[in-house]
Amino acid sequence: MEYAERIKTLPPYLFAELDKKKQQLKQRGVDLIDLSIGDPDLETPQPIVEKMCEELQNPINHHYPDYEGLFELRETVALWYERRFGVSLDPSREVMALIGSKEGIAHFPLAFVNPGDYVLVPDPGYPVYRASTILAEGIPYFMPLKEENAFLPALRDIPSEIAKRAKLMFLNYPNNPTGATASRKFFREVVVFAKDYNLIVAHDLAYSELYFDDPPPSFLALEGAKEIGIEFHSLSKTFRMTGWRIGFAVGNGDLIQGLGKVKTNVDSGVFCAIQRTALWALQGNVDEEVRKWQMILKRRRDLMVNGLKELGFNPFVPQATFYLWLKVPEGYTSVSFANKLLEVGIVVTPGSGFGQNGEGYIRIALTVSEDRLKEALNRLKNLRF
Repeated sequence: MEYAERIKTLPPYLFAELDKKKQQLKQRGVDLIDLSIGDPDLETPQPIVEKMCEELQNPINHHYPDYEGLFELRETVALWYERRFGVSLDPSREVMALIGSKEGIAHFPLAFVNPGDYVLVPDPGYPVYRASTILAEGIPYFMPLKEENAFLPALRDIPSEIAKRAKLMFLNYPNNPTGATASRKFFREVVVFAKDYNLIVAHDLAYSELYFDDPPPSFLALEGAKEIGIEFHSLSKTFRMTGWRIGFAVGNGDLIQGLGKVKTNVDSGVFCAIQRTALWALQGNVDEEVRKWQMILKRRRDLMVNGLKELGFNPFVPQATFYLWLKVPEGYTSVSFANKLLEVGIVVTPGSGFGQNGEGYIRIALTVSEDRLKEALNRLKNLRF
């Protein structure tokens, strides 16, 4: 059987390749310190688990869910956005539940991108931005995220002839993989640029609550942003609900409805018990757990940043997310240095897996305990390179 051309052009999914390598090492009995994938090591907060158990007992949750999500959830999301970001949303038209934010990001270009349209994709960036563009038969145009520009795309460097043929721009701040954040000033520039070229802006805000000092802004909080913008969010990172698969999209009503046209044809709604548990969490019932999680991640960040500096590295210090973006030593590529670390049982993600401009970096996920991070630093200390 021969794959369709759109499948042939997809790059191998980064984390699937990593999983193969990890399984091979585990079979050889290697004690792995896995710093490669952003899946929190701590369990989902117990109050959320208990609320889910309660909702499972309620027969009202056992039927097919609505595609757009329970109105109570959409209303709660709108209230949370107003409280957290100062953004007003109409829950009936401007909010939609998702089976995790990845689902919405992957489906969104299908609603608006025609074959041959350009899509502006951050590089390095979450691989789904590129993949969803290819599946919609669009053409990815990669916007370099350079350290000298604080890992923000230089909008002025995008050729006018490309911007005129582009339909959509993906952004992601706080950023995966770099850990960079964006200011309101930058988002204002994006609004102007998008309106000049009649672009849709799709902003991935999954890491907004994993911050260490100043809370990151929503793109939609900027004047005019909701006219051209949609934002994707997830409960995975904030509430450590990665396996629960629930997120939401908010923003311009026409963009939400376009996404809904795809969603109703290709998937289903989120299990109602999960939706009701999610809205309970968003109502502030586990805010203290979220604050504890932020503090734990800040301690881990500081531990690794200080330890890596002592070893002669110069990591980019993130203000949010649970990632460190680290330049590899001279003479190594992203892959060769990641393979070097495998010699001492440390698994990291090669930066090149996030795009051409990720070459020369690795991503370290702070999703193991402080003791394991200290062990990783000790192993690095004894590694010759």
